[in-house]
Amino acid sequence: MQKSKGGFYSRFIKRPMDFLLALIALIVLSPILLIITILVRIKLGSPVLFIQERPGKDAKIFKMYKFRTMSDARDDKGKLLPNEIRLTKFGKMLRSTSLDELPGLINIIKGDMSIIGPRPLLIDYLPLYNEHQKKRHNVRPGLSGLAQVNGRNAITWEQKFDYDVRYIEEITFINDMKIIFNTILKVLKRADINSSDQVTMERFTGTKQQNY
Repeated sequence: MQKSKGGFYSRFIKRPMDFLLALIALIVLSPILLIITILVRIKLGSPVLFIQERPGKDAKIFKMYKFRTMSDARDDKGKLLPNEIRLTKFGKMLRSTSLDELPGLINIIKGDMSIIGPRPLLIDYLPLYNEHQKKRHNVRPGLSGLAQVNGRNAITWEQKFDYDVRYIEEITFINDMKIIFNTILKVLKRADINSSDQVTMERFTGTKQQNY
């Protein structure tokens, strides 16, 4: 793997900066977090948080926090209804504005995640990565990343992973600031939310041809 151009920044500055910015954001946004918590409880029930295990740096498993966006609606046999039915209008709003991601600030403070880095994906995907794609776990996963400002769910899995690896090979303060700025623009424009009419992007099933 190409040596990161931002060695000093990534080793000594990025983590303290992540902690400080996440702590400030958590304090400043606490009224919004409280309002969302109350609305989720009223509209979707409890628990308010969606907690799921995800692989982090070096594929170490951690519990990722998000606001829940789906109801627990079930059929007559007690089986959960399809995602597109359980995802309410309110839930769609939380996702499209990325407000559901705000509890991830807790993960950043804990050290599970970074503000910028490859997005933490499902544990199920770990055996499916090729050697090139596995490099995404060389750093902490991020609340946003290079792939999120270059198409998000509108690009293929392979393109996402290429952006992830490109990011970890060029970690610099300037690049992180650019991604943060572009993330804010994407959220305000609600751009690149889904690649289709599906509620979530298609599952990753592996890359057939490994060209790396």
